[in-house]
Amino acid sequence: MDPAAFAGLLHYIYTDSLADDCTAGRVVAAQHLLVAADRYGLDRLRVLCEARLCGWIDVQSVATTLALPERHQCAKLREACLRFLSWPDMLRAAMKTEGFGHLIASYPSVASDILDKVVSARVDDH
Repeated sequence: MDPAAFAGLLHYIYTDSLADDCTAGRVVAAQHLLVAADRYGLDRLRVLCEARLCGWIDVQSVATTLALPERHQCAKLREACLRFLSWPDMLRAAMKTEGFGHLIASYPSVASDILDKVVSARVDDH
């Protein structure tokens, strides 16, 4: 387990809350903490991590964040990532990241979901 995730897990166990994390690696730490919460059956912590990650989606993190719902059943996080990618030019920018290539290689069905969401958003706009 990642040391930051372990520290976050301990913080949650003792305080029943997420630590305020303003570090540069906060997204990765929250992703690792979500995985740990799922592994150890800490459903409330998993929901808290999911909510926090929904608010931290950006071009650099969207692909790695979108991989999480595929493994850990995070419907809200999945929808937030797909909605982010449907915004004008976000998909194009995200496709240039290393994480996006890994996402599509690891979870090919996600490409179809992304395309469906982008097309649906374009149709709704017109």
